[in-house]
Amino acid sequence: MGTLYLVRHGQASFGADDYDCLSDLGERQCRQLGEWFADRGIRFEAALVGELRRQAQSLAAIENGLAFKLPVQVWPQLNEYDAAALIATVHPGPLQRPADAEQIRAHFRLLREGLNRWMAGETHPAGMPTYAQFSTGVATVLEHVRGAFSGDVLLVSSGGPISTAVGQVLSTTPATTIELNLRIRNSAVTEFSFNPKRHVLISFNHLPHLDHGERRDWLTYT
Repeated sequence: MGTLYLVRHGQASFGADDYDCLSDLGERQCRQLGEWFADRGIRFEAALVGELRRQAQSLAAIENGLAFKLPVQVWPQLNEYDAAALIATVHPGPLQRPADAEQIRAHFRLLREGLNRWMAGETHPAGMPTYAQFSTGVATVLEHVRGAFSGDVLLVSSGGPISTAVGQVLSTTPATTIELNLRIRNSAVTEFSFNPKRHVLISFNHLPHLDHGERRDWLTYT
């Protein structure tokens, strides 16, 4: 039986012109996670990662912490959904860059509504697959892991694919999958045990590498 470690990317650049780039804190979060893996003697057979820059940068920071380069497989099915395209289906016109806590909350209320409608098949955001196609892509990656590996595997992605994977394993409703998605913290670890037939959830949204006095203020969501 193997273990699949699903890791959300580190803190990106929410509110900046280019979100798809790790912040300095995001890089530290992921490097610390790599050190945590190394301290426990975890040796990954491979790393699976999406095509987004923040995902690739997160994997590189984890490898720095591991002090070990991993065999890497790039899977576009692990790319995140386009939040701006989703919001555009429920809010006409561009949004202002969030400048305070209330504007951030408003952003995520719109994102939640956009996710609900996309997952229900009511909208088709520009440049995005249907949710059925998105979900099938995630299922394809999980099937590959079951068929190709038997030990420890690292998967670096984003909240959307990871929550979709958890939803598939637990057979959750779309509403629950959205709640899982919006709760996943930066660099958090979710664990599945797996064999050739199935995945089983072991832990969700865990931050063992930040459970230390001097790092507890490293916790972020965006």
